[in-house]
Amino acid sequence: MGANGNGGAVLKGEIPVVDLADLSAGDDALRARFTATLGAALKEYGFVRVRGHGVGPALVDPAYAAGMRFFARSEAEKATYIVKNGAGQRGYTPFGAEHAKDSPKPDLKEFWHVGRELPAGHKYKALYQDNLWPEGAEDFRAAMLSMYGALEGVSKQLLECIAEYLDLSPYHLREMTDYGNTILRVLHYPPMNQLNAVPGAVRAGAHEDINFITLLVTSTAAGLELLRRDGQWMAVNAEPGEIVADVGDMLSRVTNGLLPATTHRVVNPDDDASARFSMPFFVHPRPDAVLRVLEACKGEGFPPPPEDITGADFLAQRLREIGLM
Repeated sequence: MGANGNGGAVLKGEIPVVDLADLSAGDDALRARFTATLGAALKEYGFVRVRGHGVGPALVDPAYAAGMRFFARSEAEKATYIVKNGAGQRGYTPFGAEHAKDSPKPDLKEFWHVGRELPAGHKYKALYQDNLWPEGAEDFRAAMLSMYGALEGVSKQLLECIAEYLDLSPYHLREMTDYGNTILRVLHYPPMNQLNAVPGAVRAGAHEDINFITLLVTSTAAGLELLRRDGQWMAVNAEPGEIVADVGDMLSRVTNGLLPATTHRVVNPDDDASARFSMPFFVHPRPDAVLRVLEACKGEGFPPPPEDITGADFLAQRLREIGLM
């Protein structure tokens, strides 16, 4: 087994690409092609690459720079931003705190979570934790909230087209995530030569995402791999500037596996001196939204549908399984 923990050859392949410019053109044929390509990619790979999204360097670069400056602070200072009894949903989560579901080995990462900001009096205000911000870093707050807003706009476009692919109203899935407990995560994977890692631990163990869909802007280094339907690992190598979107457990549940949540991981680099930063945007439903299997995803050819569960209850269940609650 090599330094990256693959245990075998990793395939190179091309995940399908969609371009959001096709939607803004106002052409029905382009929209239909976009929707068909999107749905087919998610059905086969659970992943798709997205261009034309408008989340460019003017937004991404300041966010990464602000994150890098925070993670360069001392361990003692970073620890002051851990939210007690917060299940890692806001503020700082230290190195080694999270692990993949069913894995005893901690992931080799630390991260910061930014959640939705709601006005006083909003019906979900008391259900969501307030955001925490690093002192002396106003640029951090501004950059992260700008990224949050831009990525949420992209997520709504994708959810509309996923709904159309499933022959639903365009707003069926999008409406479930309106004012949802969506989270922007800023991740730091330190250089391997700075760690006293548990043998066999990797940057992110094999897992599926919890939420509806995830949007991942271009990371600063390679390492992301997905598990294909044939049981082989494939590198996810997006072009610079592309967003990689993937299906989470919640959407997989609603579609009864028609759109599966694909297992993926982040392997260790061959270069022990290199760090990696990434920025996933986890799109969640409202806490009271019911994850109910679609009628079109029941019956012949489908497994028995799981019982209904709210978004809040499903999230709590998963957070316990990955060691954050």
